[in-house]
Amino acid sequence: MPTPPPTARTDAPVITTLLSVQDRQQLDAAGGGSFRTMHRASIPELYEDLRQRRASAVMVSLATYSPATQPALMRMVREFPSVPTIAMFSALDAGTPRRALELGQCGIRTVIDARQPAGWQELRALLHAQRSGDIRRRALCAIAEELPRLRADASRFFEHLFLHGASITTSRDLARSMHVKASSLMSRFFRMNLPSPKLYLIQARLVLAARMLENPGLAISTVAYELDYSSAQSFGRHVRTFYGFSASTFRDRYDGEGALTVFLERMIRPHREKLERLSPTGIEERRPGLRATA
Repeated sequence: MPTPPPTARTDAPVITTLLSVQDRQQLDAAGGGSFRTMHRASIPELYEDLRQRRASAVMVSLATYSPATQPALMRMVREFPSVPTIAMFSALDAGTPRRALELGQCGIRTVIDARQPAGWQELRALLHAQRSGDIRRRALCAIAEELPRLRADASRFFEHLFLHGASITTSRDLARSMHVKASSLMSRFFRMNLPSPKLYLIQARLVLAARMLENPGLAISTVAYELDYSSAQSFGRHVRTFYGFSASTFRDRYDGEGALTVFLERMIRPHREKLERLSPTGIEERRPGLRATA
C-alpha cells in the first residue's frame, strides 16, 4: 500500500520503490514533503505502477538486488525509459560494488548514497528535472515563448488543454471547464479566423499521447484508455486524420517533443497575432505569459 509521508503535497512526485526496511525508513524521512513513496515487494508490482502511470520515478536498493531479478529489472528499465530508475544504498558491504555494476548493466545510471546529504540533494534535483521536463509544462513554456502577449483567459485556455487534456475530451467539456458556453467559445475562435477549439484540443491530446507512447511498456490500447478515447480504433482515427498514418507509425515517428513541435507549427506559429488578440471568454485583461509551472 502507498505510504506517503504526512507532510507530502498531493501534487508531489511519486516514487515507487523496492527497498530494504532501512532504506525505506531513510527515504521516507528524507522526503520532507518534496516527494511521496509507494513501497512495493516485487518487480512485477513496480511494473504495474509504471503501466498504470502512478509513479514519476522508481527506486531500488542495492541491498535487495539479486542476479535472479536482473532480467525483469532490465525489461522494466527498457520498457519505461522516460521514468528514471534510481539505485540507493545506505550501507556498504563487500558485495556493494558488484551489485552496483550489475544494476548498471540493467540500464540504471544513477546511484544515491543515502549516507550523505548530497545524495538526497541529487535525488531532489533529479525529481525536479523530471517534473520540469514533463511534456505538459514544456508545452506551456513553449507557447509562452511564442505568444508573450497572450491574454489571461487565452493563457487559461492552453493550460486547460495541456494540464487537463487527459480528462477533457470534447469542446463542450473544455468550454465547461472555462465557465463559458460552448457556442460562445467556438464563435470567438471563428470570428478570429482561427482553428476551432476542438482542433486545438485534439492536437494537444495527441501531444500527450505521443509522450505516453515513448514507453514501450504501454500498449496503444492502454494509452487510448488513459486518455479516455472511446476505443483504440477511435484514437487511431484521430491520428490518421491529423497525421495521415496509423497509430503504430505515429508511435514510431513521434515522441512527445516531436508532436509538440507539430502542434506549434500547425496551431500556434501561423496564428500568433490572432491568438494574442483572442479572448475566449470575452475578458480583456492581460497577464504576462502562462503559468507553465502550475
